[in-house]
Amino acid sequence: MASFGMVMPELPAYLRGLGRPDLIGWIVGLFTIGAFVSRFFSGRIADAAGRRPVMMFGTWVAALAGLGYIAVGTVAPEQAEHVHGMPFAVVAFLAVRLLHGLSTGFRPTGTTAYLTDITPLARRGEALGYLGVAGNAGMAAGPALGSWLTVEFGYNAMFMASSALGVAALLMTMRLPESLAVSRRTRWSDLNVFKGASLDWSAWPSALTLLPVAFAFGTFLTLTPDFVESLGYVYKGSFNTIVVAASIAMRFVAGKASDRHGRVPLMIIGTAMLALGMWTFSLAQTSVVATLGAIIYGMSVGINMPTIFAWTADLAREGKVALALGTMLMSLELGIGFGAVLSGNWYAGDLGQISSAYAFCGIFAVVAMIGLIIGQRRMQRA
Repeated sequence: MASFGMVMPELPAYLRGLGRPDLIGWIVGLFTIGAFVSRFFSGRIADAAGRRPVMMFGTWVAALAGLGYIAVGTVAPEQAEHVHGMPFAVVAFLAVRLLHGLSTGFRPTGTTAYLTDITPLARRGEALGYLGVAGNAGMAAGPALGSWLTVEFGYNAMFMASSALGVAALLMTMRLPESLAVSRRTRWSDLNVFKGASLDWSAWPSALTLLPVAFAFGTFLTLTPDFVESLGYVYKGSFNTIVVAASIAMRFVAGKASDRHGRVPLMIIGTAMLALGMWTFSLAQTSVVATLGAIIYGMSVGINMPTIFAWTADLAREGKVALALGTMLMSLELGIGFGAVLSGNWYAGDLGQISSAYAFCGIFAVVAMIGLIIGQRRMQRA
């Protein structure tokens, strides 16, 4: 997660250096497209061939992606050939972003399924909360380290560190034993999405609830670097660290709370806080108000994400946990992708438009909260 997260705050400026700031929304958009497509394969492979091969493949991609960005940077956009009127360096950058998305298409699916295999059902939410703490710790340290390396030593130092962290994750993953009781070797037929199930529709409630959460995250990833820069932040990754620190703090308690009180009640609280956080961003004119919004938003993420993951595992059919998780995570990619592309086009370099984009995310979260309340009342009556 540190390997992935450390590059995010600096990529908008990197793309501007390549001469195409108008494509800022595609930094996240193409990444999520790559992740979304890979979900058709990762869940079914994890349920048949094991969790470990899926985790290994996703980690390999993370380890190699940083080197891909360095290769892109060696091509000067003004000197390179053009592809359909676009400098080759820009095309290569977008291609690397698309391929980099495979890392999050495979690794989280395999890791979450692995964790559900080795933890008791009554403590599933708690365990997934701790997994989120580990991921968030990487997302807190990664952007801060990436911004510091970029400011002090340049983009290539940051990309090299990203690849080094990917290699470290790869070495640790190699030591994990397989958790699936009955597994086999990966087959080419596993890539045939027309043979066997590629989706588990039992996960639709959690997938639908995840959409506004993911949409807000895509918007946050796309707009926040320029937003916080306009408020005076020099190390833009430090703002992400505030969000992630607040998320970590909530994950220590949210997972246990969902095990005790249920997934839906926690999601109602989480979506309400998501709306409040987004609206605080939309009103922020100073770094102090923006920081308050970051804390509220981070707390909402700390509640929502482990609860949704645990809810998905609860809903999954027997032996199809990874498939259900992959289905739910497709919703994550769709939400992030649409949030990134739509907010990027909405923004289009005009800082005055950022406020309305954040406000829309808050409205979307309220719609989800109302839907959860209605659904809970219907279940109680039933």
